[in-house]
Amino acid sequence: MGILVSGKSDIGLVRKNNQDSIYLDPSIHLYVVADGMGGHSGGEIASSMAVESIPKFIASNRNRLGPSELVEGAVKFANQNIFQFAEENLALKGMGTTVVLLYFAGSNLYIANVGDSRAYLINRGNLFQLSRDHSLVQEKINFGLYTREDAAKDRMKNVLVRAVGHEEKVDVDVFTYRILKNDLFFICSDGLHGKVSDRDILYIVEKNIIDPGCASKQDIEQTVSSLVKQANLNGGQDNISVIMSIAQ
Repeated sequence: MGILVSGKSDIGLVRKNNQDSIYLDPSIHLYVVADGMGGHSGGEIASSMAVESIPKFIASNRNRLGPSELVEGAVKFANQNIFQFAEENLALKGMGTTVVLLYFAGSNLYIANVGDSRAYLINRGNLFQLSRDHSLVQEKINFGLYTREDAAKDRMKNVLVRAVGHEEKVDVDVFTYRILKNDLFFICSDGLHGKVSDRDILYIVEKNIIDPGCASKQDIEQTVSSLVKQANLNGGQDNISVIMSIAQ
């Protein structure tokens, strides 16, 4: 089974710098989106350290660890590196980043995430969120205090309860999904999912990719660009990052 992939990171229309970082390695089918936070360029440093640390750990340990342990360990390794760097550079203390990654191994997809960057699946005209947000608003949803529609209007929707590098240790969510042919996956920062509704995301994807099994590299590149463009049309207040892949 081949994996067709494309990704893009955009500064948006408001921010002065891009604190998002992305990583694509088709040779081992590893894809990462990180959305940094912190003043004094801390967010930019944290996200870039994440996308450097995670591939390094996976390259060094993929022959001795199972896939689930591998992706969890990679994110924890990034957490350790970022936290230690901030401890040694007081102006960066408290910086952190979200992380969401896809790692394809055989017929399974392994997803690891911390924060509110998301992983999605589109299959047979339906969009499913495969990851779980670690945000204050999501906590309210978990307790039944909010609906998903209420959450979108909350002024505190960007407040995270978990981030990579912010504390000495971090809990990492890991999910496993059995891949079906023509499944379409994408990971993104909240610059996309916070500005473009699930319904509009699905519409844009299906408009550009009518049949995932026949999609070309150009089709997936155009789809990614269209999603970024729509987030900017809807305000572009945040950096926007997307990596999309199709199992063909």
